[in-house]
Amino acid sequence: MNNDLKIAQEATLEDIYKIAQKAGIKEGALEPYGRDKAKIDLNQLNLENEKDGKLILVTAITPTKAGEGKSTTTIGLVDGLSKIGKKAMACLREPSLGPVFGLKGGATGGGYAQVIPMESINLHFTGDMHAITTANNLIAAMLDNSIYQGNPLNIDPAKVVWKRCMDMNERTLRDITIAQKKKTNGVEREDHFVITVATEVMAILCLSNDIYDFEKRLSECVVAYTYDGEPVTVKDIGAAGAATVVMKEALKPNLVQTLEHTPVFIHGGPFANIAHGCNSVIATKTALKLSDYVVTEAGFGADLGAEKFLDIKCRAANLKPNAVVIVATVRALKMHGGVEVDALGEENVDALLKGTANLEKHVESIQAFGVPFVIAINKFAKDTKAEVEALLNWCKEKNYPVAEADGWANGGEGMKDLASIVVEKCEEETHYAPIYDVNDSIENKIFKIATTVYGAKDVEFSDEAKETIALYQKYGWDKLPICMAKTQNSLSDDAKLVGRPVDFTIHVRNINISRGAGFIVAYTGNVLTMPGLPKVPAAINMGIDENGETYGLF
Repeated sequence: MNNDLKIAQEATLEDIYKIAQKAGIKEGALEPYGRDKAKIDLNQLNLENEKDGKLILVTAITPTKAGEGKSTTTIGLVDGLSKIGKKAMACLREPSLGPVFGLKGGATGGGYAQVIPMESINLHFTGDMHAITTANNLIAAMLDNSIYQGNPLNIDPAKVVWKRCMDMNERTLRDITIAQKKKTNGVEREDHFVITVATEVMAILCLSNDIYDFEKRLSECVVAYTYDGEPVTVKDIGAAGAATVVMKEALKPNLVQTLEHTPVFIHGGPFANIAHGCNSVIATKTALKLSDYVVTEAGFGADLGAEKFLDIKCRAANLKPNAVVIVATVRALKMHGGVEVDALGEENVDALLKGTANLEKHVESIQAFGVPFVIAINKFAKDTKAEVEALLNWCKEKNYPVAEADGWANGGEGMKDLASIVVEKCEEETHYAPIYDVNDSIENKIFKIATTVYGAKDVEFSDEAKETIALYQKYGWDKLPICMAKTQNSLSDDAKLVGRPVDFTIHVRNINISRGAGFIVAYTGNVLTMPGLPKVPAAINMGIDENGETYGLF
């Protein structure tokens, strides 16, 4: 059987002009990057008077090593919608090179539910990640230069909060000392890097309405504090204009296609465990004007990506989702039921049913937001008939709408049943509302997320977090949405607690303001903003064969 890369390499791509025509994008708005991808000049579209289509979010149960296939389901579903005669587009996030070369892999789907050109998308693509990295590090360089050049803003070097970044898993850069040895190197201080997808620049890209909104948001970012404790912003150091110039092209959404030639926007890529986990507002809103149905995804499980999509992105962009798809697999549910990875090939209905406790919690969380939902059982070849039937029966007993999803093996054809149910759900009345009031206190907003979405019994704040909350209240920054930084591997902040943990406490160790992005980040447990490579990185198995073809990319 062909692997994902081979399937993608053997695919016949349609010219990007044809994909644009299918999406209703005028040729004058297309800025091709070769024959198979393009950026879209939104100024040439004139879509203001077009009616919005239906918005569908794809989320999932808590991730496991077995895999859930959220991106595969998203891509398969948009092809399934096309198969049943609906005008549809998908909106996805851009992959980060960290996971590509590390462990998790790319973000272009799998099997016969993929977006292409797979290699390009998973690597340099159109350069958006490089632009974000450059803009972020330009701000860092100008900040340190201001301190070095007489420090006219009275910045306390010990209170610099803006971090440099790179789009790679690099644990050695988590804690460093910069400007060592010579005074001409700058002011020596402790610092650390974050991965590009965790930066505020990435968040702002994904939450801005246009380039002017981007510059306004960027100018408000807090980069440091003075010796008097006053905040210093990007505007104060004079970096907003130059950084926006760097980002000019990156603000334009990227157009590609599925294997079945359905149009797809891929734009922006914040992680959901350490950032807000959604593609750009610009791409989503543009797709809604171009299509009758827009399928998008949010990172990791519903406790992370979906919560942030519904509490942060939809609130900020005034989006009203029509339906949510919750992806589950037999394999992953068995792991939540206590089965180890090496035993997943063995039939185990009891473990599967035990693991449904995790799925049920995610269903309850989506119900709390008032949006219609459907469960998608993403099929794997080794799922047994008894296991699939047990899961289907469990859903029916709970009165949960459900459909099997076979996009990996059969593309859009294998997703038609799910697509039909999703269309039905989009016609139901939605009662969408965020689960907390932004005007509530920081503590209460975090408590609401932790208890309603995670199922926690309580929240514990460190002394440092309490001090920071008091500071933010002083500056009037407390009336913002919350972006939780938490492990993706558990509903709790302990990665080892699988299934549906009970009677646990969420531990908030620190709080950080992302004033430009428009949210407050709460760091819980041991979650890191700069991941590391595994013992055997995926990069070890990559290369170019004798025919000039890439191998090992997944």
